[in-house]
Formats: sequence, structure tokens, C-alpha cells
Amino acid sequence: MGDDSNDGVVGQEAVDGLVRLLDLERIDQDIFRGLSTKSRWQRVFGGQVAGQALVAAGRTVDSDRRVHSLHSYFVRAGDPTIPIIYKVDRVRDGRSFSTRRVLAVQDGETIFSLSASFQLDQDGIDHQSTMPDVPPPESLQPLVNRYGPSPAAAEFYKTMPKPIDLRYVDDPPWQQHAQGPREGLSRVWMRADGALPDDPLLHVCVLTFASDMTLLDSVLVRHGLAPGLDDVSMASLDHAMWFERPFRADEWLLYATTSPSASGGRGLATGRFFKQDGTQVCSVVQEGMIRVRGRD
Repeated sequence: MGDDSNDGVVGQEAVDGLVRLLDLERIDQDIFRGLSTKSRWQRVFGGQVAGQALVAAGRTVDSDRRVHSLHSYFVRAGDPTIPIIYKVDRVRDGRSFSTRRVLAVQDGETIFSLSASFQLDQDGIDHQSTMPDVPPPESLQPLVNRYGPSPAAAEFYKTMPKPIDLRYVDDPPWQQHAQGPREGLSRVWMRADGALPDDPLLHVCVLTFASDMTLLDSVLVRHGLAPGLDDVSMASLDHAMWFERPFRADEWLLYATTSPSASGGRGLATGRFFKQDGTQVCSVVQEGMIRVRGRD
């Protein structure tokens, strides 16, 4: 989400701004209000509304129950100039699990819906996939150093949220563009670009915010496409996450994504987050609208 008044705000100041963005105002027992930052974009950044909706859900659940999954749909484009109202439905509180449904509303119309499930910590069987072999994040250039020679691409990617430090392992779409399509993983190290409070729900919501930022890259690079270089429009359609193990969003996490399919003006992307020690902490699936003028 680009911020016209804060393009130069990075690091801890930007992270503190994200924490404030996720700190919703309670206006009734299960009704919350969230704001957007001033944005160049004509719609609310998808990660923002997903993160805020999860905050709303989490504030109606006992703190000993941690979110383990969310499923969401982007229904309409949100207007960043007006507040978003989040209405929480307390679907069920069982012995181990709690379920919440959240509607995000603007001007009386639903723009986003989310269902989230929370669970008491429990023991059980344990296995995970293997983390890809990648260089450490400290050895990779920050995003600001990878915009490349294209002013159009640089302008588009500079609108990405500043609170998250991104370090691409593989060539990002605007650099891959000149080389043509590629298959395989798209891998990005990311973390909040500053310290976060010790609130597990906040860390999950920050990761939810960040997970929408580079996921569709894995669709674009398979076709050698890049926003700002190609006449392409994109929007998130639905988004699901499973939080598997504890993590901190202000420590480096590897986001390894791939695209198994694209058709009908839509692209499917899947992703996994890993800590630096190889622990898998989250799985993500998203389908996005991807329209390329002259190809549809």
C-alpha cells in the first residue's frame, strides 16, 4: 500500500505505523473500525483488510487460543479514504477450538469476508516439508536496490508497503521480464523492518498483511510478466493461511511460493513460510485475478 505522505518512512517508524494500522477501534462489543493510510492506490491493499479482519476476530477470543487458520474472500475493492467497519460473528466456542466469521463493510456493502479458527495449544504428530536451500537474507540486496533501470517498474514497486523488509532470492518480476518466463519457486526473505511488541496475535496479523505482497509473483514470472512493464491488472480473489508453528514476524522468514495453474483470467499461487532454522511456520494459498490486455 503506497503512502503519499510517508514514501520516505522506513524502518521502526514504518513498523510502528503498521502496528497502529492494526490497532482497531472497538465501537461495540463485536464491531470494530479500521482506517487506511493515505494511498496512491485506488483500492485498499488486500493484506491490510485481511490483517485488520483477523485482529477483529482475535479480539473476541480468549488469549490462550491461537489462530491456526483463516479463509477469506475479497468481494469488492475497498476505498482507502473511508473507514472500514468489521463485524464479528462468534460462530462457536468449543472445548479446543473457536470459530469466528468477520465481514468488512464500507458504505453498507461487504468488501471482504473472513472465517478464522483458533485452538488451544495441544500436542500431536509432527512433520513438515524441507526448506529450500537459499542464501541468508543478510547477503541479499534490499528491495530498494533492485528496482532496476525501468522507471515504470520502479514506480509500481515503490508503492509496496514500507514496514516489511523484502529480500528477493530469485529475480523479481521486473528483472525476470527481460529473460522471459521461468518455472520453479519464487523465494523472498521478509520481516517487519523493526521490533514488534510481544503479542502473538499481532505477529500473525503482520504476517497475514505481508503474505499478500509477493505471492502472485510466482504466477507472473511463469509468463515473463511484470506490472509497470506489461499492461496487466491484478487483484486478490481469495486467500487462505494455516499457521502451523510459533514465529515472530520481526525475524527473517523465507516465503517460498509457486504457481501450479493459471486459467480463465485467474492465477493460483501457493506458499510456505520458514524460519531461518528451517522450521515451517505457515502455509498459504491464493487465487488472484490476472488480466493482460491483448491476451484475454
